Amino acid sequence: MSVLENVKMAFSSLFAHKMRSILTMLGIIIGVGSVIAVVAIGQGGEAVLKSMFSGESNTVELYYMPSDEEIEANPSLLYEDAFTQADIDVIESIPEVEKVVATSTESTSVRYQQEATESMVTGVNQAYLDVQGLEVDAGRNLLASDFLGGSRAAVVSESIKDELLEDGEDLEANELLGMIIYMNNQPVEIVGVQEAEDSFFDLGMNMVYVPIKTWQSVFADTSITEVSIKAEGPDELEIAGEKAADMLNQLHEKDDAYQILNMEEIADGIGKVTRIMTIIISSIAGVSLLVGGIGVMNIMLVSVTERTREIGVRMSLGATRGQILFQFLIEAMTLTLVGGLIGMALGSGTALIVSHFAGWQPLVSLPVIIGGILFSMLIGIIFGLLPANKASRLDPIESLRYE
Repeated sequence: MSVLENVKMAFSSLFAHKMRSILTMLGIIIGVGSVIAVVAIGQGGEAVLKSMFSGESNTVELYYMPSDEEIEANPSLLYEDAFTQADIDVIESIPEVEKVVATSTESTSVRYQQEATESMVTGVNQAYLDVQGLEVDAGRNLLASDFLGGSRAAVVSESIKDELLEDGEDLEANELLGMIIYMNNQPVEIVGVQEAEDSFFDLGMNMVYVPIKTWQSVFADTSITEVSIKAEGPDELEIAGEKAADMLNQLHEKDDAYQILNMEEIADGIGKVTRIMTIIISSIAGVSLLVGGIGVMNIMLVSVTERTREIGVRMSLGATRGQILFQFLIEAMTLTLVGGLIGMALGSGTALIVSHFAGWQPLVSLPVIIGGILFSMLIGIIFGLLPANKASRLDPIESLRYE
């Protein structure tokens, strides 16, 4: 009997006992579906976390951390400005550096008329828009003229209207435009509203973005808290970071107080953690595959018992033990393959739905799908061997007498 005939017979057996076949496949469906969904969601989450840290711009961050010896000798070092505009000018002179992103952040009360709310106020330079980006949903973005003149212009997150206006939830984003808000008792005009991040990781924090000169004027502070570098190319990234750190250490006469923090390395570390977690959760989900395999073995043993007389007839007509074994193996594999295909569709659909609501790109990878289907077939072979072996070892005479 050919493979095709065995497959036809397997499907005939499945359709002859529809409910039993569906219940048997349920464990395989849940197992394959849950593994594919967990892996896809895990990979999507890993990609989002890595992009949050390293970003698409492939930047390296500089940070200022005096040694314990320096702090003991001069405790006031902790209160010194981490970076100044002069430092930015020095870094920009490095040939390998394309852009230098400078930001200063302060948590403060933002007031509109009689209402006030806590917000993160971030001063950014023009390079921030080029490298990190600041998407605007309504109004305009910060312009070159705003950065040059230090104009009192701000781009705010949409969540601010819910805090500062009584009927904020019913207002459109563009109705915030032109409002004058006060930060540290200094007036600033809202010229744009930041596009909401429809993401699982969006915490809905109130944000205000202003030109860094405006920030320094509002808070009477010339310090720059964060500096990151975008190199001319990926190959120059580490060189640019090391040169910048060395130049700042020499300029300020420090012993390695200025160092580089490669966010891509942190992202890779996070990726390793998320992959381990995905493997652990997938392994737990994979237990249902084991349960499904036991169900397949159980139902195939029942099938062998029910079809003992049929097996005897086939053997009496010349079927070999190998052919009988192969027939029941094909039936077990067909049962698990159909279950695996349904589970693949269910798992992929679940991953797509979760990714849609979480706001990240779905990552249903082809290797995972193929692996899930092949594994379900392997389950069919492993748990189908015992029933198939039992069927092939039946005595033809005894089988024909079986009632």
